[in-house]
Amino acid sequence: MRAFLLSVLCCSVFAIAKAQNPATPVRQDTTAKLDTIAPAKYVNQGRIAGKKAVYRSLIFPGLGQMYNYGLVVDDVKAGRTQGKRIGQKLYIIGKIGAIYAGGTLLVMSYIDNNNNYRRFLRELQYRQLNNGKPDPDNGLTQYPDVNALTVAKNIYKRNREIVIISLVGLYGLNVLDAFVTARLKYFSVDENLSFKISPTTVTTNNGAMYGFNNVAPGLKLTLRL
Repeated sequence: MRAFLLSVLCCSVFAIAKAQNPATPVRQDTTAKLDTIAPAKYVNQGRIAGKKAVYRSLIFPGLGQMYNYGLVVDDVKAGRTQGKRIGQKLYIIGKIGAIYAGGTLLVMSYIDNNNNYRRFLRELQYRQLNNGKPDPDNGLTQYPDVNALTVAKNIYKRNREIVIISLVGLYGLNVLDAFVTARLKYFSVDENLSFKISPTTVTTNNGAMYGFNNVAPGLKLTLRL
């Protein structure tokens, strides 16, 4: 009897100790996530370069062209292009020089036309206050007619406005050139692309007579990729 009770007691102690063992955590299978990784997002390098060139050109004329010059230099240093691209570099530098040369000439023309406009305007105001007598200090005594002074004043005023419009156009052209150059740098065409132009005929239904359609000559453009 004692042996039986002792056996029951040992089994109870073993069961209690087994129940108190901590449960081991279940490891998650991380290999299943490998198939769900999203592909790398496409980056439009031409669009990024175009925005940078535009922002620089808007800040100061010529900075966009300098940015494009830096892109060419980086390509040469990295070996992404053949040769040193001296012609392309000189072309960009020439555009920067043309921007500043044109801007300088336009500014000088604006100053000259503005000074002459104000000069003739002062002469007209002086003669209006002095019964038509010319101002001896203005240097316009050779204009005895007030109408001639008015015509000259209007010409200089119109020229001044044209110069202002030209300056705005040069500024916009500077921005447009920087943007197009930066975008075209990343625009590549496959060497296998070709086209062929051949003569052909075009059938039209306009003015058909007796059931016959009109046939007109034309050109056919064929692209080969």
